[in-house]
Amino acid sequence: MSTLKKALFLVCAAPLAVAAQEWPNKPVTFLNPFPAGGGTDAFARPLAAQLTEQLGKQFVIDNRGGAGGTVGASMAAKAAPDGYTWFIGATHHTIAPSMYKNLDYDIEKSFIPVAMLANVPQVLVVNPQRVSARNAKEFLELMKKNPGKYNFASAGSGTVHHLAGELYKIQTGTFITHIPYRGAGPAMNDLLAGQVDLEFDGLATSAPQINAGKLVAIAVASNKRSTAIPNVPTFQEAGLPDYVVSTWYSMFAPAGTPKPIVDKMIVEVQKALNTPKLKAIWEKQGSETPNLTGEAFGKQVSADVARWSTVVKKSGAQLD
Repeated sequence: MSTLKKALFLVCAAPLAVAAQEWPNKPVTFLNPFPAGGGTDAFARPLAAQLTEQLGKQFVIDNRGGAGGTVGASMAAKAAPDGYTWFIGATHHTIAPSMYKNLDYDIEKSFIPVAMLANVPQVLVVNPQRVSARNAKEFLELMKKNPGKYNFASAGSGTVHHLAGELYKIQTGTFITHIPYRGAGPAMNDLLAGQVDLEFDGLATSAPQINAGKLVAIAVASNKRSTAIPNVPTFQEAGLPDYVVSTWYSMFAPAGTPKPIVDKMIVEVQKALNTPKLKAIWEKQGSETPNLTGEAFGKQVSADVARWSTVVKKSGAQLD
């Protein structure tokens, strides 16, 4: 690099470095593209509280649900890239490109990947008043004998809750009717109320209801049993070796956000995730504490976009 180029680089970089040092100097918004009470909230709110404590400025949650999380994603993509709006995304957003044909954002181009915040296995839960099965074998037999009789709730068409159900149907040759909701919170409320029969849900929202005896867990879609519900077997144990589905929750910055601010956020997020307080909350909700940030996390996003595209094509899943 020539002396002139070095000088120009330093002149351009200096304001960004100063901005990062001063950031944040006002409240920061986490845009959550799902209604309050869902799995995204379960991790975003404790993180916001911890970052408020660490950085001395208020971190607030702005819930903007709708269209399987794509309404909020669109809003976040258009937010000012100044470090004061961050997008709290989820696995659902790697499914959306295959389900929604006219998205006005690109999850791989409109955002900068910051960090995976949590990674929670899916769990199949049933309302015991509506579904008699108490294990994976009984459940499969019941679904095969009664095609179309039972329905499953999801956080919305195109969410991982939806595609987890479609994947189960593909692998077992069963048919269960899909009932989409505007978020995991409303879906869970109706499952508990007996308005729907079952749900392929993230463990974060289901674990408290399972442990309270309000729902019955059939199986966990992970490679090993969850510490949150250790008595519940995996689908692999139940004879479905390839049925592995998790919901990850994540942070993105709008494209154009200064790199020094993004780098500072990565450091602060990792610091927060490794506090005993958040580790305990994460464990209670069945999540590991990920160590996946920046470009490495971006590669995971791209891999999941490809994986779910295949599932959508095989299942013929559509927006309801």
